[in-house]
Amino acid sequence: MACHFFLLLFLSSVTSMAAAQDTAAFIYAGCSQTSYSPGSPYQLNVDSLLSSLTAAATSSFYINLTSSASVAGSLPTFGLFQCRGDLQPRECSACIRSALSKFSSLCPFAAGAAVQLDGCFLRYGNDAFVGKPDATVVYKKCGASSGSGQIGIRDAALSGLTGGGFGGYRAGASGYVQAVAQCVGDQTAKQCDDCLGAAVAQLKAACGYAVSGEAYLGKCFARFWCNGNGGVDIEAGNHHDDNDETGRTAAIIIALIAGVALLILFLSFVRKAGNPDKD
Repeated sequence: MACHFFLLLFLSSVTSMAAAQDTAAFIYAGCSQTSYSPGSPYQLNVDSLLSSLTAAATSSFYINLTSSASVAGSLPTFGLFQCRGDLQPRECSACIRSALSKFSSLCPFAAGAAVQLDGCFLRYGNDAFVGKPDATVVYKKCGASSGSGQIGIRDAALSGLTGGGFGGYRAGASGYVQAVAQCVGDQTAKQCDDCLGAAVAQLKAACGYAVSGEAYLGKCFARFWCNGNGGVDIEAGNHHDDNDETGRTAAIIIALIAGVALLILFLSFVRKAGNPDKD
């Protein structure tokens, strides 16, 4: 019941760039093509593993665990989670709980599954994937074209994500372009650099003059966006800010009221001008 192959599910209406303020925003899920029987020993292993991972998320940003076979002959289950390095512990814990809730609806009884949300990654399976490199492109998206030449500063920002010789959360910036990246915690420094190098190459090749881009590979992700100094704040901009929207709506309403008031005054003046004898 190995689960090396995943069927990938996407929610096209949600992008991680637009969901920076929502760490639980869905990006993708992968489900193995094999499944387990409800109530089987393997399900007991899966349930135990996921429960332990969820509990660990209250105090850790990464952990990998193995659930030993509860019955002789049943397969052990391997699992891990990774939260984005800029989150708070409570945000990490909430994100993992949200990711866990996706399994039952998107990958019911799957022998292996993975869920990527904006703020965290959760995976389990029986194929001993922990510690293995994986630079397979799982999800890639580019924002709208800027119509101007910003490739040089974009590439400079992305260069800060590679060659660091260490894992964890990375950030880069150049001019008005910002970039972030992270590897899953089971990767060595070299594996992380190789994965991020592949992710950055995907962004450079695919996103051209785009104002934003993101690439999720099997064991890492990288993203960039424009912000300030004439750029576009993608992290906040793709989410129409509620305060901005409220201000624009209020301005429109005030303008309409003022227009109606002026129209009433004008009609009143015209009426009096046409009837000079009436006071």
